[in-house]
Amino acid sequence: MAKKIMILRHAEKPDKGEDIHGVTAEGERDKNDLSPQGWQRSGALIRFFSPLNGQFQHPGLAKPTAIFAAAPSGHVQSLRSEHTVGALARSLNLRVGLKHSKGEEHELVNDAIATGGVVLIAWEHNSIIDVANLILGNKKSSPQHWPDSRFDLVWVFDEEVPHAPWKFSQVPQMLLPTDKDNII
Repeated sequence: MAKKIMILRHAEKPDKGEDIHGVTAEGERDKNDLSPQGWQRSGALIRFFSPLNGQFQHPGLAKPTAIFAAAPSGHVQSLRSEHTVGALARSLNLRVGLKHSKGEEHELVNDAIATGGVVLIAWEHNSIIDVANLILGNKKSSPQHWPDSRFDLVWVFDEEVPHAPWKFSQVPQMLLPTDKDNII
Protein backbone atom coordinates (compact mmCIF):
# COMPACT_ATOMS: atom_id res chain seq x y z
CA MET A 1 0.00 0.00 0.00
CA ALA A 2 1.18 3.50 -0.81
CA LYS A 3 2.13 5.63 2.18
CA LYS A 4 2.47 8.83 0.17
CA ILE A 5 0.96 9.91 -3.14
CA MET A 6 2.21 13.08 -4.82
CA ILE A 7 0.40 14.59 -7.79
CA LEU A 8 1.62 17.26 -10.16
CA ARG A 9 0.18 18.80 -13.25
CA HIS A 10 1.98 18.07 -16.48
CA ALA A 11 4.55 20.76 -17.27
CA GLU A 12 3.90 23.81 -19.43
CA LYS A 13 2.25 23.47 -22.80
CA PRO A 14 2.03 25.94 -25.68
CA ASP A 15 -0.26 28.89 -25.00
CA LYS A 16 -3.56 28.92 -26.85
CA GLY A 17 -3.90 31.44 -29.64
CA GLU A 18 -0.19 32.06 -29.98
CA ASP A 19 2.03 30.93 -32.81
CA ILE A 20 3.93 28.75 -30.37
CA HIS A 21 4.04 25.00 -30.68
CA GLY A 22 5.11 22.30 -28.33
CA VAL A 23 8.36 20.60 -29.18
CA THR A 24 9.65 17.07 -28.92
CA ALA A 25 12.82 16.30 -26.97
CA GLU A 26 14.59 16.53 -30.34
CA GLY A 27 13.21 20.03 -30.98
CA GLU A 28 10.62 19.10 -33.61
CA ARG A 29 7.24 20.87 -33.49
CA ASP A 30 4.49 18.82 -31.90
CA LYS A 31 1.19 20.23 -30.68
CA ASN A 32 0.83 17.36 -28.18
CA ASP A 33 4.12 17.97 -26.41
CA LEU A 34 5.61 20.36 -23.87
CA SER A 35 6.69 23.93 -24.50
CA PRO A 36 10.42 24.74 -24.07
CA GLN A 37 9.59 25.96 -20.54
CA GLY A 38 7.82 22.66 -19.89
CA TRP A 39 10.97 20.76 -20.84
CA GLN A 40 12.92 22.97 -18.42
CA ARG A 41 10.51 22.04 -15.63
CA SER A 42 10.76 18.36 -16.55
CA GLY A 43 14.53 18.46 -16.14
CA ALA A 44 14.34 20.43 -12.90
CA LEU A 45 12.01 17.84 -11.36
CA ILE A 46 14.93 15.39 -11.22
CA ARG A 47 16.65 17.19 -8.33
CA PHE A 48 13.33 18.35 -6.85
CA PHE A 49 12.31 14.72 -6.23
CA SER A 50 15.82 13.25 -5.92
CA PRO A 51 18.14 15.84 -4.35
CA LEU A 52 21.83 14.98 -4.46
CA ASN A 53 22.29 15.67 -0.76
CA GLY A 54 19.05 13.93 0.21
CA GLN A 55 17.66 17.18 1.62
CA PHE A 56 14.26 17.95 0.10
CA GLN A 57 13.24 21.58 -0.16
CA HIS A 58 10.04 20.71 1.69
CA PRO A 59 9.49 18.00 4.35
CA GLY A 60 6.35 16.77 2.58
CA LEU A 61 8.33 15.56 -0.44
CA ALA A 62 9.92 12.15 -0.92
CA LYS A 63 11.74 10.23 -3.62
CA PRO A 64 9.20 8.34 -5.75
CA THR A 65 9.36 4.56 -5.88
CA ALA A 66 6.65 4.43 -8.58
CA ILE A 67 5.59 6.97 -11.22
CA PHE A 68 2.32 7.12 -13.16
CA ALA A 69 1.35 9.45 -16.01
CA ALA A 70 -1.69 9.88 -18.23
CA ALA A 71 -1.40 7.78 -21.38
CA PRO A 72 -2.45 9.26 -24.73
CA SER A 73 -5.86 7.92 -25.69
CA GLY A 74 -8.67 8.58 -28.15
CA HIS A 75 -8.96 12.26 -28.95
CA VAL A 76 -6.48 13.17 -26.18
CA GLN A 77 -3.08 12.39 -27.69
CA SER A 78 -1.06 14.54 -25.31
CA LEU A 79 2.39 13.30 -24.33
CA ARG A 80 2.82 16.07 -21.75
CA SER A 81 2.22 14.01 -18.59
CA GLU A 82 4.61 11.26 -19.65
CA HIS A 83 7.28 13.71 -20.80
CA THR A 84 6.98 15.76 -17.60
CA VAL A 85 8.17 12.83 -15.47
CA GLY A 86 10.11 10.83 -18.06
CA ALA A 87 13.56 12.22 -17.24
CA LEU A 88 12.93 11.81 -13.51
CA ALA A 89 11.85 8.21 -14.02
CA ARG A 90 14.97 7.45 -16.06
CA SER A 91 17.21 9.04 -13.41
CA LEU A 92 15.60 6.82 -10.75
CA ASN A 93 15.68 3.70 -12.96
CA LEU A 94 11.88 3.53 -12.92
CA ARG A 95 9.37 3.05 -15.70
CA VAL A 96 6.51 5.48 -16.09
CA GLY A 97 3.24 3.61 -15.63
CA LEU A 98 1.05 4.48 -18.60
CA LYS A 99 -1.81 2.08 -17.91
CA HIS A 100 -4.47 4.79 -17.48
CA SER A 101 -5.74 7.70 -19.55
CA LYS A 102 -7.71 10.79 -18.67
CA GLY A 103 -11.19 9.60 -17.70
CA GLU A 104 -9.81 6.56 -15.86
CA GLU A 105 -9.10 8.37 -12.60
CA HIS A 106 -10.86 5.78 -10.42
CA GLU A 107 -8.67 2.97 -11.77
CA LEU A 108 -5.57 5.17 -11.46
CA VAL A 109 -6.27 5.89 -7.79
CA ASN A 110 -6.89 2.19 -7.07
CA ASP A 111 -3.56 1.27 -8.68
CA ALA A 112 -1.68 4.12 -6.97
CA ILE A 113 -2.98 3.19 -3.52
CA ALA A 114 -2.21 -0.49 -4.13
CA THR A 115 1.38 0.36 -5.08
CA GLY A 116 3.85 0.19 -2.24
CA GLY A 117 6.01 3.10 -1.18
CA VAL A 118 5.91 6.63 -2.58
CA VAL A 119 3.85 7.26 -5.70
CA LEU A 120 4.16 10.24 -8.05
CA ILE A 121 1.41 10.96 -10.58
CA ALA A 122 1.61 13.45 -13.47
CA TRP A 123 -1.88 14.27 -14.77
CA GLU A 124 -4.08 16.86 -16.46
CA HIS A 125 -5.02 19.67 -14.08
CA ASN A 126 -8.82 19.51 -14.26
CA SER A 127 -8.79 15.77 -13.62
CA ILE A 128 -6.35 16.14 -10.72
CA ILE A 129 -9.37 17.40 -8.76
CA ASP A 130 -11.13 14.08 -9.39
CA VAL A 131 -8.02 12.12 -8.37
CA ALA A 132 -7.73 14.13 -5.13
CA ASN A 133 -11.41 13.66 -4.29
CA LEU A 134 -11.10 9.91 -4.83
CA ILE A 135 -8.03 9.64 -2.60
CA LEU A 136 -9.56 11.80 0.12
CA GLY A 137 -13.05 10.32 -0.17
CA ASN A 138 -14.69 13.75 -0.25
CA LYS A 139 -14.88 17.07 -2.10
CA LYS A 140 -14.06 19.23 0.93
CA SER A 141 -10.48 18.40 1.93
CA SER A 142 -8.73 19.85 -1.13
CA PRO A 143 -9.31 22.76 -3.53
CA GLN A 144 -11.94 22.07 -6.19
CA HIS A 145 -10.29 24.18 -8.87
CA TRP A 146 -6.78 24.10 -10.33
CA PRO A 147 -5.99 27.40 -12.09
CA ASP A 148 -5.12 27.09 -15.78
CA SER A 149 -1.95 29.13 -15.23
CA ARG A 150 -0.43 26.94 -12.47
CA PHE A 151 2.13 24.29 -13.44
CA ASP A 152 4.21 24.77 -10.29
CA LEU A 153 2.52 22.82 -7.48
CA VAL A 154 2.62 19.35 -5.99
CA TRP A 155 -0.35 18.00 -4.09
CA VAL A 156 0.75 15.58 -1.39
CA PHE A 157 -1.39 12.90 0.25
CA ASP A 158 0.01 11.09 3.29
CA GLU A 159 -1.46 8.05 4.98
CA GLU A 160 -0.17 8.54 8.50
CA VAL A 161 -2.21 5.68 10.00
CA PRO A 162 -3.34 2.68 7.93
CA HIS A 163 -6.97 2.96 6.84
CA ALA A 164 -7.30 6.45 8.34
CA PRO A 165 -8.17 9.45 6.16
CA TRP A 166 -5.34 10.74 4.00
CA LYS A 167 -3.69 14.01 5.03
CA PHE A 168 -3.58 16.61 2.23
CA SER A 169 -0.97 19.33 1.72
CA GLN A 170 0.44 21.44 -1.12
CA VAL A 171 4.06 22.19 -2.01
CA PRO A 172 5.09 25.02 -4.35
CA GLN A 173 7.85 23.79 -6.66
CA MET A 174 9.79 27.07 -7.00
CA LEU A 175 11.87 25.62 -9.86
CA LEU A 176 11.53 28.26 -12.58
CA PRO A 177 11.59 32.07 -12.42
CA THR A 178 7.82 32.32 -13.03
CA ASP A 179 6.88 29.87 -10.23
CA LYS A 180 4.73 31.23 -7.42
CA ASP A 181 5.33 30.56 -3.74
CA ASN A 182 1.65 30.44 -2.81
CA ILE A 183 -0.73 27.48 -2.83
CA ILE A 184 -4.28 27.30 -4.19
